[in-house]
Amino acid sequence: MAKHPVPKKKTSKARRDARRSHHALTPPTLVPCPECKAMKPPHTVCPECGYYDGRKVLEV
Repeated sequence: MAKHPVPKKKTSKARRDARRSHHALTPPTLVPCPECKAMKPPHTVCPECGYYDGRKVLEV
C-alpha cells in the first residue's frame, strides 16, 4: 500500500475561512456605450451598435 502525506491536525474553521477570504467573485465591470448607451465591458466593441472609440467597426 502506498504511503502518502496526510494532515497531522484538523484545519480549524477560522484558518480554512481565512484562506478562502480572497476567493470571492467580483461582478463584471460594465460601462455605458457613448453611442447607444448600452452597457458593455470597457475597451471592447459595443455588441449592440458596433462602435469602438467613436468609429463604426462592426456592421450590426
